[in-house]
Amino acid sequence: MGKQREQREQREQRELGEQRELGEQCRDAPWRVWKIGKPIACTVINSLCDLKILMKRWIVSLCGIVLVLVCSGLWITPSVMAQAQIPDLTQAQIERLNELRQKAFTATQLGEFTTAEAYWTQLIELLPNNPVGWSNRGNARVSQNKLDEAIADFNQSIQLAPDAPDPYLNRGTAYEGKGEWDHAIADYRQVLQINPDDAMAYNNLGNAKAGKGEWDHAIANYQKAVDLSPDFAFARANHALALYQIGEKKEAILELRKLIRKYPQFPDVRAALTAALWVNGNQGEAESNWVAAIGLDQRYKDIDWVENIRRWPPAMVMALDKFLRLEY
Repeated sequence: MGKQREQREQREQRELGEQRELGEQCRDAPWRVWKIGKPIACTVINSLCDLKILMKRWIVSLCGIVLVLVCSGLWITPSVMAQAQIPDLTQAQIERLNELRQKAFTATQLGEFTTAEAYWTQLIELLPNNPVGWSNRGNARVSQNKLDEAIADFNQSIQLAPDAPDPYLNRGTAYEGKGEWDHAIADYRQVLQINPDDAMAYNNLGNAKAGKGEWDHAIANYQKAVDLSPDFAFARANHALALYQIGEKKEAILELRKLIRKYPQFPDVRAALTAALWVNGNQGEAESNWVAAIGLDQRYKDIDWVENIRRWPPAMVMALDKFLRLEY
């Protein structure tokens, strides 16, 4: 047993150097609650910056200027902008706003959420009646686990733009973080009232249903998200994990394999496939996938993080725990 563990650690170290750069790019992956407007808009790495699973979505427009967040492809609609009171601004003010906005986005990309929050606060002071700043500051606060403060920001954004779907979606992720599943479900359903074809809302609704242990409902919502957006990799991953939870292990493993073939740098799926294969008796293949997984994201070594932050289903958590303990 000790020799096997030593061999595993040696393999991990050999691969870690090669994978480190990719791992850094994925460091703040979905668990940071991001929502990518086009799930596979740039690269697989960037598409995975959507799961805290949670997933939050940025509203990206300020002072009447169309601003596109990196890899987002998401725009605030004219009808929503019409609800916000946009003051007349000088060229110098516009340049200052754009400077702050860019600094906020850069800080977010670097995982410097406290700094990002400070920049969004300055933007709110300049444009207190614009819903964008409030929603984005709420996102920064969610990423710091300041959930009550984030909800207050989303409430203000909703008050300013009640017909915009994104603040409801973002507030739902904050409620998920608090374990307030029914409140989260209500927000995701509100998003779907505004836009019935919102794949992210269906995915998040699946997350909230899973939080309540309603796995059949979770699976149905994940499937709807995939139907609406076939390239939505994380919805497909969530669907596979939920299938594993209800005992459809063969189908779950098949789906995980398909995802790895298309997205080989997807750490969540690599780790899940590791766990599933290990308890299925495929130890060699499990070890191979594990090396890739932890090269991309070391947090999968922490079973508490997997269970309580990433929120894998209990059956998959148990399988990974057996792998980590070298139990069969």
